Order: sequence, then C-alpha cells, then structure tokens
Amino acid sequence: MPNSSTQPDLKQFRAGIRAFLQSNLPEVIRRKTAAGIELGEAEYRAWMKILSVQGWIAVNWPKKDGGPGWSLWERSAYEEEYYRAKAPRVVDIGVRMVGPVLLAFGKQQQRERFLPRIIDSSDLWCQGYSEPGAGSDLSSLKTRAVQDGDVYRVQGSKIWTSHGHMADRMFTLVRTSNEGKKRDGISILLIDMKSPGIRVRPIRRIDGRHEFHEVFLDDVSVPIEDRVGEEGQGWEIANYLLGHERGNMSLVVLIEEMFDSLREIATGERAGSNSVTDTAGFRRALAEVEIDYMVVRQSAEKIMHAVTADSAVGHAASVVKLGRNRVTQSVARLMLEAGGYSAMASDPLAIRGEAPPPEPELLFRMAPEYFDSRKVSIAGGSTEIQKDLVARRMLGL
Repeated sequence: MPNSSTQPDLKQFRAGIRAFLQSNLPEVIRRKTAAGIELGEAEYRAWMKILSVQGWIAVNWPKKDGGPGWSLWERSAYEEEYYRAKAPRVVDIGVRMVGPVLLAFGKQQQRERFLPRIIDSSDLWCQGYSEPGAGSDLSSLKTRAVQDGDVYRVQGSKIWTSHGHMADRMFTLVRTSNEGKKRDGISILLIDMKSPGIRVRPIRRIDGRHEFHEVFLDDVSVPIEDRVGEEGQGWEIANYLLGHERGNMSLVVLIEEMFDSLREIATGERAGSNSVTDTAGFRRALAEVEIDYMVVRQSAEKIMHAVTADSAVGHAASVVKLGRNRVTQSVARLMLEAGGYSAMASDPLAIRGEAPPPEPELLFRMAPEYFDSRKVSIAGGSTEIQKDLVARRMLGL
C-alpha cells in the first residue's frame, strides 16, 4: 500500500524487525498462523515471552512505562513486518486495553502489581463486558457485585470472552448499584480467573475454533483493592477503554497481510485461460478496496498521532472501526471469490490443529477467514452503535 509522503525512511528499522522475526519466530507457529490453524495456550505464551524479552510486547506504551517508545510510523512499520512474517496476533488485551486503563485510572499499587506482569507476559488477560442480555447495550448488564467487608461478592455471567480459557485475569464490568441511571451503577473489577466460583465454557465458532467463551461467576470473591477507579466510574472507564479497542492501529495494519494473501491467491487461481488477477472485474474490485483501505489507514494514523497509552482516543475511534470492519469484510469476500471452489474446504478438526490441513494451505484459510470476518460488525460494539456515536457525538445530529 502507498504510504504518506511524510513518512520517514524506515528501511533500516524494518530490516531489523525482519531479521529478528526470521531468527526468533518458531517455524511451527509461523506455519500454523499462515495456515489459519488455532494456536495452543503454550504456543501463545512461549511466543509472547520471546517478544517480552525483546521489549516488543507493548508497542503502544511509552518507554517510561515499559514500552519501546516507538513513533507511530515505527509502530506501523513494525506491525506491517510482523504480520507479513506470518506471526500470530498475540493475546493483547493486557497491553492494548488493561495497561492504558491502569495508566490513566489505576492506583499506584495497582500499576506496580499488574503492569510488570503484563510487560513480561506472565499474565494473560481477557475482557468481561458482554452478557447474554447486554451486548451492545452494556448499560443493561446484570452481573452483580455486592460489598461484603473488604471484598465484593460477584454473581453473574459474561459471554463472547476472547481467550477466556487461557486468561489469568479478567477486567470486568459489574453492577455495584441500581440507583440513578443504569450506567451510573457500573464499576470495573480485576478478577483472578483462578478464583473459586469461576467456570469457563467454550463457544465453538462456525469455523471450528473456540476463541470465544462463556464465563460464569458464582459468588466469586474479589478484593475491593482490585476495583479500578471509584464505584460507579465503570462507564467512564469502559468508554475510554473501548476507544483504545476501536482505534487499535494493529487491527488496521493486519489488513495488509490479508491483501498479500489475496494477491497470492488471485495470481495462482485461474479464470478461464487467465489468472484471476488478470481479469478486469477483479482488478476493479481490488482497486476499490485498496482505496477504501488507504482512507481508513490515514484516518487511523491521524487519530493515533495524538494518542499515548495514558490518553483517550475519543469517539473518532468509531470512524476507524467502521472503516476497518468494512475493508476486512471486503477483502475476506474477495479472497473467497478468488479461490472459487478450492476455497470452500473447511475442516474444523484441521483448524484446531487436530488433523492435517488440506492442500493448498493458503486456500484452506479462505472459508474460515470469510466466516470470521462476519463477526466484526458486532464485536467491540455493533455497526449501528458506532454510526449512532458518530452521528450524535461527532456530527451533533
């Protein structure tokens, strides 16, 4: 993709990233990621430890807080090289979301306790937001936390919890009061996933993987000192946090790798006597999506230029999320179309690494990737919610 003319020369920086990944990314992890096979917990933890030792696990954090202190251009270049090397997306809730929240709202003892274990990948985190009856309308959540001396007693359930089965901790929205507006009675707790009373159940996706989980909390004891901010401040913190999730630059750059795969498929697959990439219809469709992506990326870069790990992204993040979702789904659709019948193979056992994938592995990814792209219209806040936020908070309608 063409980059802005203001981008500095990062050739040497990129070369260093490529050299590190070539030497340190385990081949079994690279192969699984390239083929769309689900990684196991041990593989995630091993790779994240390698990145932590290198100082590259929290690329969005300033140097004073344990990050590499990279500029936006360096972060973007790193993530482009990272995903093009077929490195896996890490379990990044801790560095992308929990860390920024603690830097902005956490007590000093919470920062000292949790941030080092995020930076060295000792703790993996998951997010306890959505509930069976409170998805996009988070203010309707019913998971209850009642104070009992120096602890809260938590009762309820969460759903669509990514990597809940391997997480050490979960930052969780809970209801601590029913007084006033629904959003005014919400607080945030940091919950140890090994606490008695927690049960995790996988949700099998249509592609066979189980990144998502249900989490049941039955009279779980959580120390009051593990509440972030004040009681009732959860809604404010949650909106700050969602800004970091929706404006996540790495999810924008991840589309670069999808484009690479799309071009490889279109070059290798035939449409009559020509390759797919030589057909006028495909070239036109690809150009339209590439232009859309360039607009989204430039919008994301503009927003992220003014953001640090301890500052808010704001409602402009909804613009990025809308565009990112649209492009992700468009590229996934073009992949499936370019692969044709060959792209329809989908073996849930192979996707989970319990059987060898059919050949060619690249085409084996296409159906699962297309299925997975459908979720982005809902995950992290539905398209309708994002449009409403843009209309009311940015356009004043």
